[in-house]
Amino acid sequence: MQKIINEIKLDFDDVLIRPKRSTLNSRSEVNLIRSFTFAHSPRELKCVPIMVANMDTVGTIDMGKTLSDLGSITCLHKHYDEDVLVNFFTEPNVLVWYSTGTSKKDIEKLERVFKTIKANGGDYPNVCLDVANGYTEQFVKCSAYIRKLFPEIILMAGNVVTQEMVEELIIHGKVDIVKVGIGSGSVCTTRLKTGVGYPQLSAVMECSDAAHGLGGHICSDGGCKVVGDICKAFGGNSDFVMLGSMFAGCDECEGEWKYEYQAGLPESKFWQPINPGYETPKRKISLQYYGMSSQNAMNKHHNGIAEYRTAEGKCVTVPYKGSATDVLADIYGGLRSSCTYIGATKIKDFGKKTTFIQVNNTHNRIYEK
Repeated sequence: MQKIINEIKLDFDDVLIRPKRSTLNSRSEVNLIRSFTFAHSPRELKCVPIMVANMDTVGTIDMGKTLSDLGSITCLHKHYDEDVLVNFFTEPNVLVWYSTGTSKKDIEKLERVFKTIKANGGDYPNVCLDVANGYTEQFVKCSAYIRKLFPEIILMAGNVVTQEMVEELIIHGKVDIVKVGIGSGSVCTTRLKTGVGYPQLSAVMECSDAAHGLGGHICSDGGCKVVGDICKAFGGNSDFVMLGSMFAGCDECEGEWKYEYQAGLPESKFWQPINPGYETPKRKISLQYYGMSSQNAMNKHHNGIAEYRTAEGKCVTVPYKGSATDVLADIYGGLRSSCTYIGATKIKDFGKKTTFIQVNNTHNRIYEK
């Protein structure tokens, strides 16, 4: 058995996209909407292939409402009460997805929620099956079980980073979209705690090759710090890109906000009263953002860290960013601009139009802190 793979594996910071001659005259000519068909689900999906991660700060119902109006997908976090999920999903939401884990409790909740949605006249939502380690036999069996119960849904499952597991999930797990990424998230410490991981760009390129050969798709999950990284993920042939930290701090987030209070200021777009009748207004300053395997998440959702495991995430403070509409507009603008540099008229062509250059430095850092 080969103990060391000597081939260099690359991350987003290791490359730039080489510009090419283009016939496009304007960014406005670029079409970011893509139509998808799937290996197992009979459904078709038409969207901008950006996804918000199913983390309890960003994967919120408010986020879903905002982004679905703009054509992008939100994967809700799995900790909403059942009645909240039923009420939300009874109305058509093509672009907001239900998230679940693989525990008995998670699957039983999914079955109850879906049964009630159907009884209320709604359609089953698409599903994000999410675990930190997608390399277990139980994970493949669980995805196949969900597919058997609800054959019409679009099923996304992960996370993995290698070709053989992508093929296993598509063939035997009956998964439509494989979520790719281990340890690359901004608040993930899996690589520090376990030594396990894979550079994200190489993982995307290798896993997409495996998925596309079987009629499947992949979603690059993690590692995007700036819009250019999203462009590189699509350039590496990812079909979808999932984002967490880039949306953390938006108005649509839930969690522990820090506010600034100041008396004597009139109510405005930014300053809102603490409560009706109070004179001292407040505004959002920052939000606590943490990984879903962090101690913060374990304490909040699982009554602490189980004695057999360790925390594999951290908690950070992110500044207030305003509406997710503005963040998404910046992402869309960067994607359109990148397409014009490589001559791609539509986002579907991003991968085949992209050539990467391996570099030692990606940009000028003179004014960075």
